[in-house]
Amino acid sequence: MESPVAVPGTQAIARAARLLRLVTAAGSDGASLHELAGAANLSRSTAHRLLSALRSEGLVDRDGESTRWMPGPELFLMGSVAAARYDVTTLARDVVRSLAVKTEESAFLSVRRADETVCLLREEGSFPIRSFVLSEGVRFPLGVASAGLAILAFLPDHDVDTYLERHPDLESSWGRAHGQRPLRARLAETKERGYAVNPGLIVEGSWGLGAAVFDRSGRPEWALSLTGVEFRFGPDRMAELGRTLLAHAHQLSARISSTRR
Repeated sequence: MESPVAVPGTQAIARAARLLRLVTAAGSDGASLHELAGAANLSRSTAHRLLSALRSEGLVDRDGESTRWMPGPELFLMGSVAAARYDVTTLARDVVRSLAVKTEESAFLSVRRADETVCLLREEGSFPIRSFVLSEGVRFPLGVASAGLAILAFLPDHDVDTYLERHPDLESSWGRAHGQRPLRARLAETKERGYAVNPGLIVEGSWGLGAAVFDRSGRPEWALSLTGVEFRFGPDRMAELGRTLLAHAHQLSARISSTRR
């Protein structure tokens, strides 16, 4: 098989795909050229050239007044076709809503995409103080947010090892708590407990719980999660939240297994 680096245009495609992900992650507010170029580690001229090419194909759009870049109409058409195979939001929506109602915290469904998780659904809880770390379209590397920690914990050991080899920068990007030793310790705790805990490692005071959701073959491809303020995640309530989260994750896994063919 030909090495990816030997395929002409591979770098340009990878850069364009990175920009496309960043634009979609920015949501309805869009993102400026400066923000996108910085996040993609590209010069402004290179980023603008690639965004203009994506715009000509309808994959991104540019607001005439704000000049911010936003998802384009062609993405909607592509997504509509892909949804028939990959989308589980229809199956999960009432489960996520039930989770938010029963816990009073914000509840989410995230999906694994390569080495990241992407938030697909958010349902607000009734408790008035909320955490806004996560919303639809936001991506995190596996092992960072509680959803990605739950998914990574239940992957085969060799997959975890190769993932950590591919991403030695987790500690420098996300802090010492994401170095290999502390991260592996949290993965072990997650497998033993059944669900992941993020004790304010992304935003201080914003806690999260995550539970893996499995496909028919038993692989963790999605996760349900909860986020809220720290004082809502004390030891006694944490155990209750964890049981509720796991029950909903098991329900969704069973639903996916029985309906996806």
